Amino acid sequence: MELTLDQLKQYDGTDPSKPIYISVKGRIFDVSTGKSFYGPGGSYALFAGKDATRALAKMSKNDEDVIGSLDGLTEKELGVLADWEKKFEAKYPIVGSLSA
Repeated sequence: MELTLDQLKQYDGTDPSKPIYISVKGRIFDVSTGKSFYGPGGSYALFAGKDATRALAKMSKNDEDVIGSLDGLTEKELGVLADWEKKFEAKYPIVGSLSA
């Protein structure tokens, strides 16, 4: 399955009949089993239905960082992102990818 960023927004947890998706480095993860974290009211709800790549790398919860850009990230931040990616891969199924 390929989704655009606009289509990904539909999977933000606000519609209980749809799964919750988060994109990391262009891959879309179904994080529905982590609903308490990623669903409405959860501590990471701002990532739901979005590309959280930069925010995860920077350990940021700022809206302006919830994007896919890797521009200007430090080696340390890229390492943090790699760790997050491994955690997501171990915990959540990959259901698709982001298209341009």
